[in-house]
Amino acid sequence: MNFYQPQDLPKLMVAPNGARRTKSDHPAIPVTLEETVETAKRCYAAGAEAIHFHLRDDAHQHILDAGLYKEGLAELYRQVPEMHLQITTEAVGQYSPEEMTKIAYDVMPPGISIGVAEMIPSRQPSAGNIRLYQSLYEANCRVQHLCYQLEDVDLLARLITEAGLEDEKIWGMFVIGHYTGRVSHPDMIQPFIDRATSHGLRLDWAVCAFAEQEHSCLEAAVSLGGKVRVGFENSMFMPDGTIAPDNETRIAAAQELF
Repeated sequence: MNFYQPQDLPKLMVAPNGARRTKSDHPAIPVTLEETVETAKRCYAAGAEAIHFHLRDDAHQHILDAGLYKEGLAELYRQVPEMHLQITTEAVGQYSPEEMTKIAYDVMPPGISIGVAEMIPSRQPSAGNIRLYQSLYEANCRVQHLCYQLEDVDLLARLITEAGLEDEKIWGMFVIGHYTGRVSHPDMIQPFIDRATSHGLRLDWAVCAFAEQEHSCLEAAVSLGGKVRVGFENSMFMPDGTIAPDNETRIAAAQELF
């Protein structure tokens, strides 16, 4: 399949479901492949250029499964061929770095997000880590490196150097806040930029943020030259503080930032 592979990080990506939320949190959260595809189509029409998606098992729980990912990628490509498709390797406390690595090799998707600290908890890239990232880049898989802490930027810089990826355009994601309740704030963005600059990283970066504080963080990211990831994985709030009816309404509001 000739998946859409942008050179530049898409300015607006939708994250419609994540690993944790279900329909008990919001009825419009997609938990089946059919629902995810329909959500992708509506979000693409509203302005999302890419989708970061999680798949669920029969009990609607987060799962890393190569067969399901390949099925999902094929159907999404059929329905939204011009949308960049990004799978996740998120561990959610149930998958090991070895299992995360295996899913990346087994699927070799058009796009993948990897939390550098989840993949390399020792913070010392191994020969296996380096082979993985080199293999993904050689396969033209667009890797988005998730950084939750400033120290993750240090790790990313070390990984890029040791893997010999300095000349590649590197996609990054600064995760501002956390699911566990660490509050998101716009002032948290600049330190990530400064840390990347201190290492000489030429990051094409985006921000995702959480809950009521999400929109102010997105505004700050765009004003600083970044891109954004929006959707019910991170926040269900509209800019006015009301709950969004669906993911595409969040995308339409975020589109106005550009």
